[in-house]
Amino acid sequence: MLGRLLAPRQTGDEAERVAENFLVARGLRLVARNYSCRFGEIDLIMQERDTLVFVEVRLRRAGKGNDFGGAAASITAKKQARIVAAAQHYLSGMKQLPPCRFDAVLMNGVTINDVEWLTNAFEA
Repeated sequence: MLGRLLAPRQTGDEAERVAENFLVARGLRLVARNYSCRFGEIDLIMQERDTLVFVEVRLRRAGKGNDFGGAAASITAKKQARIVAAAQHYLSGMKQLPPCRFDAVLMNGVTINDVEWLTNAFEA
């Protein structure tokens, strides 16, 4: 699987599967995929020890859209606010709030091993 080219038709679903596998290989446990509510969507919700991790997955193919800063730059303040609101909605059903953080898994290349994991990518 590593080194395989991502075809132009690859969807965000493939990038999310790659990100999930990447994070699981680093000791995180999947809690939920594509959590959606009226406020927004969270690509992956993971658990790392006692911390709940809300993960945004961004794929930018090399040479496409990178004039504007690549995958990391595509997580705008507006997008961050929607992720935070969705996370608050997710947490509203919990009796005890765990420590939380917002991470990003970025793919800026054409192969699935071009992965960058930003812990604490932004704050609520």
